[in-house]
Amino acid sequence: MKDTPLSNCERDFLLKAIEEKKRLDGRQTYDYRKIKISFGTDYGCCFVDLGQTRVMAQVSCELVAPKENRPNEGIMFFNIELSPMASPGFEQGRQSELSVKLNRQLERCLRNSKCIDTESLCVVSGEKVWQIRVDVHTLNNDGNLMDAASIAAITALCHFRRPDVSTQGQEVTVYSPEERDPIPLSIYHMPISVSFAFFQQGTYLLVDPCEREERVMDGLLVIAMNKHREICSIQSSGGIMLLKEQVMRCSKIAGVKVSEITELINEALLNDRKARKAGGKCGFAESMPQERITALKKDETPVEMTDVTETANGIIQKGEAAPQTVPSPVVPVPGVGQVGQGLQNSWGLEDDDEDDYEEEKNDNSGDEQVEEVTKMDVGEGDVVEISDSEEEEVVILNPEVPEKPKNTGSKSHQKGAAASKKRQKK
Repeated sequence: MKDTPLSNCERDFLLKAIEEKKRLDGRQTYDYRKIKISFGTDYGCCFVDLGQTRVMAQVSCELVAPKENRPNEGIMFFNIELSPMASPGFEQGRQSELSVKLNRQLERCLRNSKCIDTESLCVVSGEKVWQIRVDVHTLNNDGNLMDAASIAAITALCHFRRPDVSTQGQEVTVYSPEERDPIPLSIYHMPISVSFAFFQQGTYLLVDPCEREERVMDGLLVIAMNKHREICSIQSSGGIMLLKEQVMRCSKIAGVKVSEITELINEALLNDRKARKAGGKCGFAESMPQERITALKKDETPVEMTDVTETANGIIQKGEAAPQTVPSPVVPVPGVGQVGQGLQNSWGLEDDDEDDYEEEKNDNSGDEQVEEVTKMDVGEGDVVEISDSEEEEVVILNPEVPEKPKNTGSKSHQKGAAASKKRQKK
């Protein structure tokens, strides 16, 4: 499934707004979107929100054999997954041109810049080294995936802790976090990429383009730099020619942005370290307070009312009748439930009229007399017919015997009919 293409009206509107130095979200030309960094429960799990763009990075490690040409160095592996959940244009299990480009840029930004001491990852020279794997998953795509991925990857690497190991001859022992504290990675510097979008053949420049701005841009310049203003990698894509002054101008802007983002990353790491040391909520548990999920607490918002003599609650209470309370069930014996024992009826069927009560009493007494008569006068084998009329109940004690049908019934039925004829004659 492909993304919905932009119409000519939308494209013209975006380009016209960029010419007037206006952006859809109200930012200035060199402004970044709001960056939010959070961590998971385990070490090495990092979430980065760049506006509406959301990326998750997870770092893992395992002991493997080193490369033949570098027997004393560990291995760094990067992988970016473009999930269909992030955008309908991404396909699962199929590498697109965008994913290949992002993978190469991330490798140049982090691995080729030598930001991590790979020699410290060696356990046994030529036999066992640590392989550090960084998986970056895109959760939502709203533009500028490269910057969000680089921030998430370097932050996850700084947050990651590998298990401690010990060697005795050729035996390697890996200790769990309960036995020995895990060891952080040795990181020299923190390279962060900054993206610049060019429009109208390089006439206009924007920092941190969103998804719609990326659709109408003519070219993209990505500069990876650390806080010491050392350029780690630089890449230009698109069919535009950039002047030396433009590249120098972008590098100066990138230096300012990288220093700000680095301070934000260090502050987030420090806060997470303090929370874990104090034993408080950290990671995913911090964003899910139990009171809001299990207890369903409801916060009442006070309402200020002026020039009103009575509050709204008082008016409602006066206008509405008191609600009827339903008695709670009474449990006389454990395991047995009984509702309404010894309690007043609350169904609204109370009879206040005494005349109605007397009439019901007389009707009940008449029914009892009829029952007594039927018991006394009706013998065995007599036929009793009771009408189904709603007005009154008529009991016929000695009904007329119908004519004998052609198809006679059973012998017992014939004997009963003969006995009834004798009684009528008597």
